[in-house]
Amino acid sequence: MLLCIDCGNTNTVFSVWDGVEFTATWRIATDHRRTADEYFVWLNTLMQLKGMQGRISEAIISSTAPRVVFNLRVLCNRYFDCRPYVVGKPGCELPVAPRVDVGTTVGPDRLVNTVAGFERHGGDLIVVDFGTATTFDVVAPDGAYIGGVIAPGVNLSLEALHMAAAALPHVDVTKPQGVIGTNTVACIQSGVYWGYIGLVEGIVRQIRMERDRPMKVIATGGLASLFDLGFDLFDKVEDDLTMHGLRLIFDYNKGLGA
Repeated sequence: MLLCIDCGNTNTVFSVWDGVEFTATWRIATDHRRTADEYFVWLNTLMQLKGMQGRISEAIISSTAPRVVFNLRVLCNRYFDCRPYVVGKPGCELPVAPRVDVGTTVGPDRLVNTVAGFERHGGDLIVVDFGTATTFDVVAPDGAYIGGVIAPGVNLSLEALHMAAAALPHVDVTKPQGVIGTNTVACIQSGVYWGYIGLVEGIVRQIRMERDRPMKVIATGGLASLFDLGFDLFDKVEDDLTMHGLRLIFDYNKGLGA
């Protein structure tokens, strides 16, 4: 079985691929102090509770938190007796190399989403990922990542607002009843929700103008479905996009004999 690990700045997601489908997915807070032994105890317990049969024999990692990668590598080496592929590192190739400024390091999550988005939807694509940051990835007709946009994430913006203005409460992200709030919480929710709707619409419009061609838009990330409610922002919301991309990159590298 293949273990796919998507390590973000806030959460780390583990998914198990049995050769046909992802049979289980678990999430844990990202913490660079967590050891390989702790990862294994947690993961092994969940696999037993799931009643999973078979043994993990391969692994691939995408991580936007560099300090976490070492212990994830140790986890794979020590407990699964395999050397994991790490997206963006030597020994892990991409089907199509990114075309960006020389010396630029592209976040591995963006590369993975590009591969997955292209396989499912083709090129001339914008991938919007609602994570710790809200990112827009532009995919060329041949599947290359050619750049994008990085904006503060929804929850990050809320946290910054709460920290900078102590009198304002911390609120959950939700679609408000209307634009005009009649209390403090509703006002904040409206500002964040409608503000990000406008941000997505505006950035997508500008990308399309700059590329001067029709472009499909897909969304992923925890809050993607919330911003898809009653709007025509996205052609599709893909909850499993990153895991699908990790599996594709793994298969590509195995095909190369890497």
